[in-house]
Amino acid sequence: MHAVERVVVLALDGVYPFELGIPSRIFGAADGRYEVVTCTVDGRPVRTTADFSVTVDHGPEALSTADTVVIPAITPESVTAELPDDVLAALALIRPGTRIVSICTGAFVLAAAGLLDGRRATTHWQLADEFRRTFPRVFLDPDVLFVDDDTVLTSAGAASGVDICLHILRKDHGSELANKVARRCVVPPWRDGGQAQYIEQPVPETSATSTAATRAWALTRLGDPLTLADLANHARMSLRTFARRFNDEVGVSPGRWLIHQRVSRARHLLESSELSVDQIAGQVGFATGTSLRQHLHAAIGVSPQAYRRTFQATR
Repeated sequence: MHAVERVVVLALDGVYPFELGIPSRIFGAADGRYEVVTCTVDGRPVRTTADFSVTVDHGPEALSTADTVVIPAITPESVTAELPDDVLAALALIRPGTRIVSICTGAFVLAAAGLLDGRRATTHWQLADEFRRTFPRVFLDPDVLFVDDDTVLTSAGAASGVDICLHILRKDHGSELANKVARRCVVPPWRDGGQAQYIEQPVPETSATSTAATRAWALTRLGDPLTLADLANHARMSLRTFARRFNDEVGVSPGRWLIHQRVSRARHLLESSELSVDQIAGQVGFATGTSLRQHLHAAIGVSPQAYRRTFQATR
């Protein structure tokens, strides 16, 4: 017989319903190994980011009974550098040594409570700069899905909450049960915490003196060996002017932008086709499959095979 572990989810005002439901969905599918309860700081309903509020059965006293506490994401407008007194009082009920987990902006709550000082942590990439400014004592890594720092774990946006709950389940009870739960919930059984967040960087809007037309032209020719001179000639600019204007508009050099676009196209083909790695490399402009592997790993921290397994899991 395995002891039932108690997971207490603290729903704060402005909570995201999706993230609020992740712990119950994942841990609740683990063959009775966990009991999941939800509480608020005063036992009263809380507003969500949707058009409804949530009523719970427990007040803050539930936190003192937890083996694991989860703080789901709250709307950025609810995030402050200083926590309200009732939130601080609720967090003070958590027993020393209790495992504490945040999902997305929940990391702001942990940081404001001083629970992340001197620790490595993550949060949603869009809020990374604000987090760094507000909590300089935290070693923020915005390029990963989750961070496991002993008894304090933080995850990035939305679905990475699933990843961190599966990670905890795997640590507690092994891969067999974690994989079973993943199958039941129809989610990838494993995405390493060191894997980069999937951040899209769209092409900036066109202006009269923009390089956008050349970028659009280049996107139709990624398989060709494009050079800076090719791009500058298409834009009818000198090499120096084009490189400067491109960097001003996009934030990176033309060469780095081309690599990013080729990696993005390769990701699409890995998700949507059965082409081999070498074939995909040729189509997106990398000289060899080895070059594609190196660039993909540098960009998002995984191999083409691992990426394909994740995104084609349901095919």
